[in-house]
Amino acid sequence: MSKDFPRQWRQYFRLGAGVSAAVLLIAVAGIAYYGTPKYWRVGYEPIQPLRFSHKLHAGELGMDCLYCHNHVGESPHSNVPSTATCLNCHGETRGNIRALDPAFAPLRAAAATGQPIRWVRVHRAPDYAYFNHAVHVKRGVSCVSCHGKVNEMEVVRHVEPLSMAWCLECHRHPAPHLRPADAVTNLDWSPETDPRFKDRSREEFLSHLLREVGINPPENCSGCHR
Repeated sequence: MSKDFPRQWRQYFRLGAGVSAAVLLIAVAGIAYYGTPKYWRVGYEPIQPLRFSHKLHAGELGMDCLYCHNHVGESPHSNVPSTATCLNCHGETRGNIRALDPAFAPLRAAAATGQPIRWVRVHRAPDYAYFNHAVHVKRGVSCVSCHGKVNEMEVVRHVEPLSMAWCLECHRHPAPHLRPADAVTNLDWSPETDPRFKDRSREEFLSHLLREVGINPPENCSGCHR
C-alpha cells in the first residue's frame, strides 16, 4: 500500500490551499480599504438637531469662524457655539432674525430649558492620538486643511480621513498647509491673493512662512501619542 495520499486527495489539498489563499487575500484587501478612516469617516454627513448652513453664515454672510468657535485659538479642543451665541442673532429681543421660524424650535427649547443643543459630532480624531487645536491654529494651519471649505457646505461633512498617515504627511511637509496667522479663518485665502506674496514664487512665500512661525512639527510618536 502506497504511503502517499491518493491523487484525488492531493488535488483536494491543492484546491483547498488555493481557495484559502484567495479568501485571505480578499480579506486583507477588504480590511485595508473598508477598515480605514478614509472609507468609514470621509463623506460622513449627519443630520443635526437644528439646521445650520455654513454656506449661508460663513460663506454668504462672511461670518468669521471664531465668532461661533471662539476657543479654538486658546483651547486644545474646538467648541461648538452655545445657545447664547445663536440667540445673539436669533433671539426674540435681539434682532429677531427668523426667531419665530418653526425650524428654530430646538433653539427656543434650549433657551427655555437651559439644556444645550445636542449637536452631532462630525469630525473625530482616533482615540489613540492627541490633537491640540490651539497649537495648530496659532502656527498658521487653517480650518480648511482639516475641515475643507466649510463656507461652501450647506451641511458640514467629514472631508479628510484624519488618519495617522494623513497627519504624518502634513508633519513631514507642513509648508503647503501654512498661511499668515491673520488668514487662518479666511477660508478663501491663497498666496496668490495676498499682497505679501508679490514678487515671490509660491515656494518662496511658503518657505518664508515656515521660517516666520518657526514651525518644526514632531515626527516622533510621542508628539501625538501620549
